[in-house]
Amino acid sequence: MNLKRVWYIFRKDLAVGPRSPLLVFMLVLPLVMTLAVQLIFTDFSGSDPRLAVYAAAPSELLVELERLPGIRLTRLDGEGRLLAAVEAHDFDAGLVLPAGFDAQLRAGDKPPLELYFSGESYAVDRMVLAISAIDAIRTVEGSAPPVRVDLINLSVGAPVSLATRLIPVVVFYAFVIAGLFAPASLLVEEKERRTLVALLTTPAKMIEVVLAKGLLGMLLAFALAAMTLAMNRVVVADLGGLAVSMLITSLFWAMLGVLIGLVAKNSEMLFGIVKGSGIVLFGPVVFYLFPSWPQWIAKLFPTFWAVDPLWQLMANDARLVDVLLPLGVVVGMCLLMLPAIVGLSRRVLRQLA
Repeated sequence: MNLKRVWYIFRKDLAVGPRSPLLVFMLVLPLVMTLAVQLIFTDFSGSDPRLAVYAAAPSELLVELERLPGIRLTRLDGEGRLLAAVEAHDFDAGLVLPAGFDAQLRAGDKPPLELYFSGESYAVDRMVLAISAIDAIRTVEGSAPPVRVDLINLSVGAPVSLATRLIPVVVFYAFVIAGLFAPASLLVEEKERRTLVALLTTPAKMIEVVLAKGLLGMLLAFALAAMTLAMNRVVVADLGGLAVSMLITSLFWAMLGVLIGLVAKNSEMLFGIVKGSGIVLFGPVVFYLFPSWPQWIAKLFPTFWAVDPLWQLMANDARLVDVLLPLGVVVGMCLLMLPAIVGLSRRVLRQLA
């Protein structure tokens, strides 16, 4: 095997591959899915309620509001500016505190509370802001609240937003398209156009062609998955562990893509294999969307082990040492595919002879 020839074939595939409209569409689709998730779920999974406050004079109520957790408070320097900002939905609500508001509260008066809501704010944010304002007023007034509210989380562990649960789906799709579909489609295209025969009349060997396709799929999968994670602003505790995990996972999908590309005789057969094995390929990611389902079922899918390390590193702040078992399973599956790839490469070579 000549690594220089592998490099030449890799460069050729890298230059020719983007000319395929279908392949370009497939590679761009995960990025489009990422943008869709960000646009749709940013507000739902998003942030704490935003409250703007204008105080005509120093107020203890403003200090109490700043102490409340779960609220993003911003001080503005004019009532007109506050009303304009709330109307433009820069804030979910705006509170105007006139001069002497605290003194009127302590004197037992009932001063009006000017709390303005944006028409685009969510009902839950309005409720949180209204209750928080009443709580702060009671504190300034000096009276105890009539009840004590205890927040009890019934889910196990820290809550994970739906937007976060969708990230493995998008990343998984990036791996499948770039790692599996790209090398498989390139191999099938070479066979259909008979360019593989022409390529093998040169000193290039079949194993070098297969290695170049797999290398391209591996690098594309790694790059597309990394881009998807970056666009979703994923922060992990072990960046090096994430890189190692993505590298091993990319190798797995590239080898699987080469395997399918060697088996498929034409494009129709390739799409039939991918569609027919869809439940096996994509089945595990559904369990991340529905955590109440029995998670042991997901472990029955071989592809579960290729996506679970990324989920653990991304959502559970795991480190590389915590995901060595699933990564070991992935490496084991790669070793099992190796003799199959060698055998199928020889069979394709005999068919072309």
